[in-house]
Amino acid sequence: MPILPEPTEGNTEWFVHDRFGLFIHWGIYAAAARHEWVKNRELISDEDYQKYFDHFYPDLYDPREWARIAKQAGMKYVVITSKHHDGFCLWDSALTDYKATNTPIGRDLLKPFVEAFRDEGLKVGFYHSLLDWHHPEFPVDGLHPMREDEVFKAASQGRDIAKYRQYLHGQTRELLTQFGKLDIMWFDFSYSHLNWGWSTGKGKEDWGSEALLQMTRELQPDVILNDRLEIGGDIRTPEQYQPAGWMQVDGKPVVWEACQTLNGSWGYDRDNLDWKPTVMLVRMLIDSVSKGGNMLLNVGPTGRGEIEPDAVERLQEIGAWMRLHGRAIYGCTASDFTPPQDCRYTQNGDRLYLHLFAWPFRHVHLEGLAGKVAYAQLLNDASEVQMLEIDPDAAAQTVHMSGKEGVLTLELPVQKPDVVVPVVELFLKPGA
Repeated sequence: MPILPEPTEGNTEWFVHDRFGLFIHWGIYAAAARHEWVKNRELISDEDYQKYFDHFYPDLYDPREWARIAKQAGMKYVVITSKHHDGFCLWDSALTDYKATNTPIGRDLLKPFVEAFRDEGLKVGFYHSLLDWHHPEFPVDGLHPMREDEVFKAASQGRDIAKYRQYLHGQTRELLTQFGKLDIMWFDFSYSHLNWGWSTGKGKEDWGSEALLQMTRELQPDVILNDRLEIGGDIRTPEQYQPAGWMQVDGKPVVWEACQTLNGSWGYDRDNLDWKPTVMLVRMLIDSVSKGGNMLLNVGPTGRGEIEPDAVERLQEIGAWMRLHGRAIYGCTASDFTPPQDCRYTQNGDRLYLHLFAWPFRHVHLEGLAGKVAYAQLLNDASEVQMLEIDPDAAAQTVHMSGKEGVLTLELPVQKPDVVVPVVELFLKPGA
């Protein structure tokens, strides 16, 4: 088995077991329905953006239905946007009027969410933006929606990041103290490396990251902290790509999680129809676990508070696969064995799982496993898969691996099982 990551300050034991979580981006940008960065992309002023606040009425919002959908998909934890970059808050913060309780829906949307997901047995975390394009003390920079308005920029010269930092820390304290035990605190994001000439990006000094970290550890000692404060964290969070292997820092493997969308957007984007097929999503989950990581899969609910049908359909199909193959994901990690082409291995102790991304004709050859497997079966129905160990010097007949020693050959049915990704469960012999 691979060398495991060193323990972190947050409790990641459950995290590396559960492997699969739900990300939710939701706020008043759902009314615009053009991506959660719509205010930035379209250079929208506070005055013009106000219409989304004034008309935000998610009357179909049912967090218990969301929680049921997540649980049925096989997800074990959830992270929701308490506040995104536009500054809108889903909870009844005492530090701002820019919150759900002041929209037409007129109520806190975060507390019933937390209760619903906890009741379904899922761990709960908050995504909280370090940026805030609505706050009057957040300085205008090259990412701010008013970056091209010279009159606005001139009038904003006196903005004080220290005053905004106090607000950021105050809201973080609310999140850490008003919702019971939290499992994940997911801050987003630092960009001090950016320089537009007339302004620079913001990072750990602007956020007061060290103090944020200290407060988080004091108020929620076991909470998992992500890596976007520019001071490290408990987990690494590659976004919208699959790493080539187990993520490392200073040559050592770390706990990590791939953040992925169902289509091309995090927030609700009505016209983005670039939906990933279920087989791709399942393969991405398998690929993450095969490299020692998790996958956090995002949905962007609508302005009325529903998860759109295309998303629900894919989550249900993932759930159907997970019902049969969950033990090839939960509690699993990377394997020291090298899988054949178009395959992935995940492993949990003496059980090695062969995930077949491409269905071969009759045989699959597993190098290094001859004499090491006691039994093999298809995981979807527990039907035996017969095994062959062939003399590499024998004459070529129906099965032959010339010049290859230590190869275990599996005899598969010609017809692929009716699952999106078939899995063979291999029971390793002691000491294998």
